Amino acid sequence: MGKTNIVKLAKELNLSISTVSKALKDSYEISAATKQRVIELADKYNYKPNPFASVLRKGKSKSIAVIIPEIASNFFSVAVDAIETMATEKGYDVFVYVTHENLANEISVLKRLEISLVDGVIMSLCAQTKGYEHIEAFYADTSLPIIFFDRIAMMENFPRIVTNNYESAFQAAEHLFKCGCKNPVYLYSSEWLYINKERQRGFKDAVTKNGLKVIDDVTLIKCTEDAETNYDIIHKLLCSKKRPDAIFASIEKLALIVYQVARDLDIKMPKQLKVISFSNLRAASLLQPSLSTISQPAFEMGEQAAKLLFKMIEKKFYKKANDMITIDSKMDIRESTK
Repeated sequence: MGKTNIVKLAKELNLSISTVSKALKDSYEISAATKQRVIELADKYNYKPNPFASVLRKGKSKSIAVIIPEIASNFFSVAVDAIETMATEKGYDVFVYVTHENLANEISVLKRLEISLVDGVIMSLCAQTKGYEHIEAFYADTSLPIIFFDRIAMMENFPRIVTNNYESAFQAAEHLFKCGCKNPVYLYSSEWLYINKERQRGFKDAVTKNGLKVIDDVTLIKCTEDAETNYDIIHKLLCSKKRPDAIFASIEKLALIVYQVARDLDIKMPKQLKVISFSNLRAASLLQPSLSTISQPAFEMGEQAAKLLFKMIEKKFYKKANDMITIDSKMDIRESTK
């Protein structure tokens, strides 16, 4: 069974995580028979509830944790700035954890937070996150309020702050067709993330609307988290017989590699290749040619996430919510698609 946690116990017993958690705490809400089943299985696997978490949660630490996949991204640096601004106004400290797009790091951060003195968590998932068992286990052990933003977990009863990924991607792809493009491709790096699924869906719908077929590995190009590997993938793409006349990058670091490859192959933008990308890159207008972008409202998203978290901490309204708050992105057309 591997290392046992409360999620695995719940699955084996065919009970909810909440029921198992309450049974281990000897709650009056749980029948004696169910408690006995839970305790017997916990003993079998030598599972011990965190002895510190419930004690530490009785008071307020006046601090929150922010978990992000990368700090070099302009989007996340601006979002964290907004969160810290709100936290300072509330008299809270902010601890920032960077997972570097690694699931093992994401799991490790949550493990450390189980016994740390924080009152809530704002989180954006790493590219490798496919399932949510580690998050479910963390919440079951701590009952801490969690807000997801941008790279959200599709978990019920947790607020989520997103941008209009589908609509923005559709609009951007439509722009490429209006510019006369006949063979656009979409570059992405994570197939699991909600934001990529929505952006890809918007791109695909625009392609279909304009009479073209969407073909995996031809219209949709899977990249990685490694810059050198991505250079090779994009280099091969731009050297192919059916070279695309437009590239839609789902994230800015892929767009920057497209610029590098185009320069190395002496491909002229925008005459021979048009490029547009989701990006909050401050220097987008300074690139040669300047990059057309769909910029996310990073500050507003971070601010909204912090506001919701503090309301939950202060119990000013619901403890948990199923809200998905959408804040629109902005498309800026520059020289790369003109």
